[in-house]
Amino acid sequence: MNGQALSGRKALVTGAGRGLGRAIALTLASRGADVACWDINAEGVEETARLIREKGRNAVSRVMDITRTSEIPAAVDEAAAGLGGLDILVNNAGVNRPVPALEVTEECWDSILSVNLKAPFFIAQAVVKHMTRGGRIINITSSLSTNVLDMRVPYQTSKGGINVLTRALALEWAPLGITVNAVGPAIVATEMTKSMGSSSSVHPKMLLGRLVQPEEIGAAVAFLASDEAAMITGQALFVDEGWSIH
Repeated sequence: MNGQALSGRKALVTGAGRGLGRAIALTLASRGADVACWDINAEGVEETARLIREKGRNAVSRVMDITRTSEIPAAVDEAAAGLGGLDILVNNAGVNRPVPALEVTEECWDSILSVNLKAPFFIAQAVVKHMTRGGRIINITSSLSTNVLDMRVPYQTSKGGINVLTRALALEWAPLGITVNAVGPAIVATEMTKSMGSSSSVHPKMLLGRLVQPEEIGAAVAFLASDEAAMITGQALFVDEGWSIH
């Protein structure tokens, strides 16, 4: 993919204030896209926007709690106005709280599903109203959407739901000329995974023997956002070193 494959495109990336979301936003910008950055962390999201501007691209930022679904339509309108449209959505924001299934509370369940599954749908619903033919929606799923570990029932349920949501929206919005796909990492080398202790180590199902780098997920997202992926929709591209084949 050439360095200006996304020239002139306008992208919205959620969870862009650090780690994987920041890497995705910067990768899109390096391919020529302007980016609206959302994150609950004010300092982090503005830093991402600053780094995008250093690349010569336009960037707008918003401190956003995506679980406040009533605020999503106005926030999307603001992003579209700030960039002059929206062509790409990356539903990246996500949370994971490892806990034994017998100890999962309703609050734990709702907090994870609200961020990981409910919000991505309502953000996509609001964004698609701004998209023309050629629009791209990319959801971040996980290798754990198809191959499970213990102590992660809400998280894995949410990511399995993202896979179904991706296919369902791809079917319904194909007549609009909009593609909907997902990218599924294994364990990515970010601050969030480091904070989870042993979860940040290389799992035996990761066949290539190292953690996935955030920029490698960014590259997969940029591909699905590009014209080269125009005939790909309803698919999950797993960047997980073979984890999902087990």
